[in-house]
Amino acid sequence: MDLAATRGVASRLEVLPAIGSTNAALSERAADAVAWPHLSMLLTDTQTAGRGRLGRSWTAPPGSSLAVSVLLRRLPADPDARGWISLAAGLAMAEAVAEQLPDRRVAVKWPNDVLVEGRKICGILAQAVPDAVIVGTGVNTSMTAAQLPVPTATSFAALGVVVDEDRLLSVYLRELDGRISDLVQAGDAVASGLHAAVSARCATIGADVRVTLPGERMLVGTAVAVDPAGRLVVLSAGQHVAVSAGDVVHVRPA
Repeated sequence: MDLAATRGVASRLEVLPAIGSTNAALSERAADAVAWPHLSMLLTDTQTAGRGRLGRSWTAPPGSSLAVSVLLRRLPADPDARGWISLAAGLAMAEAVAEQLPDRRVAVKWPNDVLVEGRKICGILAQAVPDAVIVGTGVNTSMTAAQLPVPTATSFAALGVVVDEDRLLSVYLRELDGRISDLVQAGDAVASGLHAAVSARCATIGADVRVTLPGERMLVGTAVAVDPAGRLVVLSAGQHVAVSAGDVVHVRPA
């Protein structure tokens, strides 16, 4: 795997032939702040014990996807602003994917998926570690249509595209670093422009949604906005409800 462009952006890049979980492995390495500085990246095309949101397992046939984790040490001072990190990562990956799929509709599904024509091509999971945040992403690259885990998934290969992995990763990393740097400097998502950019790219806004909330409560309505705190605002039974965490299903695409 030739990753010259990515190595030019990452402060450190380690490529592993296979690993259980890139997030777990980078979490262990993150204790050494000198060896693993801000914007370090761990990468594999064979992850055997990946995890998604809500503790779900995430697996893929060997060599069919990229699992990449990025270490962020330069974080917003306001802990509330750190809630935007997953959204910033989703936006950054959407921009990277869109560069190689210029004729496709690429969007972000709140809070952390990247969709192509309404189908999931990438999932994102951010986790806090001491003095840092690790952002893990899983991107379906060469997975065939027959290998896709669910009908609502897609991949570059299933779309008839041979992805340039170095370009994908370097653009993603550069976009992510830029968005987080702007967030740190401005102090909040509105002032940094992140709120507007995510809102413009978000497929969830305008969609009829079904949200499973903590405690197995269900919220059904229409997603109308992402608020300045990064919460999804759902119009349900005449009331605007701000959702900070939940499993979202698009009942009807926007």
